[in-house]
This record gives sequence, C-alpha cells and structure tokens, in this order.
Amino acid sequence: MTSCFSCGARLELRDRVGRSERCPHCQADIHSCRMCSFYDRTVYNECRESQAERVVEKEKSNFCDYFQLAVTAKSSNGVRDAAKAREALKALFAKKER
Repeated sequence: MTSCFSCGARLELRDRVGRSERCPHCQADIHSCRMCSFYDRTVYNECRESQAERVVEKEKSNFCDYFQLAVTAKSSNGVRDAAKAREALKALFAKKER
C-alpha cells in the first residue's frame, strides 16, 4: 500500500500503474517522479536510476520506463517539516541577547 504524495491519502493499486492514473481523492498524477521509488531530492536530477532520462516536472505524469511505485510516497509535508527543523535549529543556536 502506498500514499499519495499530494494529499497523503492511502491508495489501493493493483497490477501496474498506468500513465494516466490519478489519485481518486485529489487527482494528482500517480505515474510521476514523486510517486516513484527512485525519486530522491538529494541526488542528481532527483532520481537514483542513473539511466533514466531527466524529467523536469516531477509531479506530472511521464513516460519513464524505470518507474516503480514507491511503497510509501514522499509527502509534500516533508518540505514543511524541513522548514520547521531549520527554524528550531536557528532558535537553538541563536545568540542570546545580554
């Protein structure tokens, strides 16, 4: 079982994911980089599959032959969580006023 990267809803998908499949809750594209197990924001082209062609729009449906549905999709909440963590670190290491 996996979750939608956009809304976080659980998706029950069987067999292969078609290029035109969408999340029934928010209509986000499922056959997209953000839903792929190779998606990784920390690597070149945000993809761990070295032979995959570059895809600019990571949240849109694409024709990538290497697509593998991630067991747990990367949530857009991760961006907010990272921002919260940075703010907490700033507060922790901020110079104290005398």
